[in-house]
Amino acid sequence: MVSIDNGSTAATSNGHTALTVDVVAHTPETLDNVVTPEYEPFRKRKTTLLPLEVGTRVNCRWRDGKYHPVKVIERRKLPGDEGPNDYEYYVHYTEFNRRLDEWTKLEHLDLNSVETDVDEKVEDKVTSLKMTRHQKRKIDETHVEGHEELDAASLREHEEFTKVKNIATIELGRYEIETWYFSPFPPEYNECTKLFFCEFCLNFMKRKEQLQRHMRKCDLKHPPGDEIYRNGTLSMFEVNGKKNKVYGQNLCYLAKLFLDHKTLYYDVDLFLFYVLCECDDRGCHMVGYFSKEKQSEESYNLACILTLPPYQRKGYGKFLIAFSYELSKKESKVGTPERPLSDLGLLSYRGYWTRVLLDILKKHKGNISIKELSDMTAIKAEDILSTLQSLELIQYRKGQHVICADPKVLDRHLKAAGRGGLDVDVTKLIWTPYKEQN
Repeated sequence: MVSIDNGSTAATSNGHTALTVDVVAHTPETLDNVVTPEYEPFRKRKTTLLPLEVGTRVNCRWRDGKYHPVKVIERRKLPGDEGPNDYEYYVHYTEFNRRLDEWTKLEHLDLNSVETDVDEKVEDKVTSLKMTRHQKRKIDETHVEGHEELDAASLREHEEFTKVKNIATIELGRYEIETWYFSPFPPEYNECTKLFFCEFCLNFMKRKEQLQRHMRKCDLKHPPGDEIYRNGTLSMFEVNGKKNKVYGQNLCYLAKLFLDHKTLYYDVDLFLFYVLCECDDRGCHMVGYFSKEKQSEESYNLACILTLPPYQRKGYGKFLIAFSYELSKKESKVGTPERPLSDLGLLSYRGYWTRVLLDILKKHKGNISIKELSDMTAIKAEDILSTLQSLELIQYRKGQHVICADPKVLDRHLKAAGRGGLDVDVTKLIWTPYKEQN
């Protein structure tokens, strides 16, 4: 067992403070964390310079009360303080997803565990953060689902620009939600750590009293646009980005707080947004959405999808995927999500494709082709083929692919795919494809 005695400090020539950390190896007899003279030979001394440099690796006490390895991503002075100890650090927990990155104080860091691994050219980091407006717009307008679309230089630029979460929490309706990622809000919001959203028009404000004044004037009780689906308390609204530009942009700002590798569309004119809501006597409250291009040469029927954190694990994500395919059926088109898919995105879609395809194969009598499956489901033939191949249900015989649908094998795969979530009742869908509205 090891304890730390933060001992003497001394100024160094570069303006840092050298903090002498006493490391004491304890035997079972000293588990009361009191260092006694007889164990003085076990004492080792380690010098740590404060403030910690960007790139330093250290252990940090997390919300579970345990210490976890982190990397210092950024640091900043606490207001009104002048000492080298008076910094807080933005850290990435190396064992966890980037969405758990956070600001933490020195007292939460175990200085005995410091490992210096400072990023190259740290001295230039301030310069690199001062990007031109053109560079910022270039990053924001590049639509990226995963890192596969970015070359190495663009990826470094993207990660540098988005490395520090700018908004810590938002208030949306009756929920206060911790954010996950950076979102490029307008410059006037740079100093805000919390934003207040109107849950109906999605305008956002810096202060609670501003939201309260806005709510007294806002006459919306649901997203703008047309209600195209209602089943019980669940409604779907179609929002035209061209007709509701501010709403579309605000929805993108909001979504980026919870999507790592998605970047913003400033030009929302080309998109339709399908906003899913839970409805009660106070109005229709957004739980998630997906977007799609009005015209897609690649047959994409979904560009971006999000279920807000308070509504996750309720089947809404699966519902949104299923809904996108029901729209494709109405259009008499096959559809596929925009590529490349993230790992989690592929997992979600593979689950949907598996459930839909195997359910048909279980009930179907006789032969059935990939094209027939595609016509029945609106799933693209390539997605059907890759799904059945991953399940080892496809064999190549006499120059053609043959589906091998043993009932016991189908049951096993269906069980592994899990439940399908909420069903889309197509009799409740009242919708005309966009191209027919012109």
